[in-house]
Amino acid sequence: MTKQEKVDFTIHTLEKIYPTIPIPLDHKDPYTLLIAVLMSAQSTDVRVNQITPLLFERADNPYDMVKLTVDEIREIIKPVGLSPMKSKGIHGLSQILIDKYNGEVPQEIELLEELPGVGHKTASVVVSQAFGIPAFPVDTHIHRLMYRWGFSNGKNVVQTERDAKRLFPEELWNKLHLQIIWYGREYSPARGWNLEKDIITKTIGRKTVLDEYYKNKKSR
Repeated sequence: MTKQEKVDFTIHTLEKIYPTIPIPLDHKDPYTLLIAVLMSAQSTDVRVNQITPLLFERADNPYDMVKLTVDEIREIIKPVGLSPMKSKGIHGLSQILIDKYNGEVPQEIELLEELPGVGHKTASVVVSQAFGIPAFPVDTHIHRLMYRWGFSNGKNVVQTERDAKRLFPEELWNKLHLQIIWYGREYSPARGWNLEKDIITKTIGRKTVLDEYYKNKKSR
């Protein structure tokens, strides 16, 4: 298969498995999505979805959020981990949204990245899922699969994002990045991976990855 045929196969397979795709983090508007994505760093979406209702009951907009102290926020979000840093980020960015943007979340990745606690991936998720602006946020699943599929060299997420944007049509980015995340969780996880169920990697996977898989399987 040529590289383009592999890309087409991937797109068609993902579309067949996930014709509609749920957004992993529960939210009702750009602000609550921004907070949920910030909280999801080094945590699971399931855990975040358990905690955000407790936080949003107290404050689901920047004006109410700044009425809480950093310590109060930290106490609520403690179960998601990294709560000292995340609570400062949530309080700080809420104040900036009020001061600079009339309480609204900006739609530009560059402006979002200036907010405390907001990195490139978080900003990309927000513009993609809240505003429908094409972006390709790379998480650990996408990074792993782009390498397994031979679409990126796996050096770092910046390179992986660049390669993904180069290979996949822009109009598919917003849906595709979610499809790849769900596929990675269900069929191509980092641990407990069963290649027989992973139709995409089995069909187009990087030779060294497949060889390594079969070698490890034999030695078990």
